[in-house]
Amino acid sequence: MNNYDRIASIIRYLDEHHANQPDLATLAGLAGLSPFHFHRLFSEWAGITPKDFLQCLSLAHARSLLREGESVLNTSLEVGLSGPGRLHDLCVELVSATPGEVKRGGEGWTIIFGFADTLFGSCLVGESPRGVCYLSFIDCQKHSASLKGLREEWPRARLSRDDSSAERIALRIFGRPDGIGDRQLLRAYVSGTKFQARVWRALLQIPPGAIWSYKRLAEAIGRPDCARAVGAAVGKNPLAYLIPCHRVIRQTGVAGEYRWGRDRKRAIIAWEGSANRYDSDLRKNRLTQSLSTHKKMFGSKLL
Repeated sequence: MNNYDRIASIIRYLDEHHANQPDLATLAGLAGLSPFHFHRLFSEWAGITPKDFLQCLSLAHARSLLREGESVLNTSLEVGLSGPGRLHDLCVELVSATPGEVKRGGEGWTIIFGFADTLFGSCLVGESPRGVCYLSFIDCQKHSASLKGLREEWPRARLSRDDSSAERIALRIFGRPDGIGDRQLLRAYVSGTKFQARVWRALLQIPPGAIWSYKRLAEAIGRPDCARAVGAAVGKNPLAYLIPCHRVIRQTGVAGEYRWGRDRKRAIIAWEGSANRYDSDLRKNRLTQSLSTHKKMFGSKLL
């Protein structure tokens, strides 16, 4: 069992037993680890303690994110930080296939595909000559089903397996850069209708650590009365995580369904929320240090 599978099992358990407020020992036993090792591994995965992370899974937390709807980035810059150190603020250029390219279905292309491990389980990555064209999370023993999805998306392309290439791309997508200077442009190539591409581009505008409602997403593309159609387009997203459809939830704060599993969606949202909490603590520490230095230099009065 990998770290993500342990997290997913804990999320499922909490859905059923949250009223009992399970303690660290109970969660560690569920993960098959000692409390010490569970706490350490969990903190490495999430960046914060299990207790704080569980708060990020709560409905109240989701609702607060909906109300805010903003990234921690601007605040970080205001207090002098280079940017959120743990949020993977990807720079993605979305290229939409032309009608002719959609009709050809990848004919004449070689799509390099492979399997890689990520923070949220294994994934299948496909890269075409025009960019990353497929990204799907997979569950155990379902490699063939995921590969079928890639073939259906690009039926006439030749497929060539290269797991090392997939691991390289996955590292760029799911890795944590040290700063803004480490971010690299990723090109995403998608096959869809004009409306779907419009929705997917709007998804790229949702900052890491923020979540929107379907209604807000519909308003963002100038179609406030088409929340249901927007939801359908979100569900057709062919690039898991890279196009962040996980950042859209119901107006009530409930995560709702997700093409790659509701547990995974909640884990990703909570992970990004925990990163926000980490950055918030980092900003507070930086501000405290700055005030302390100022007092040493100029006394207790602030200029």
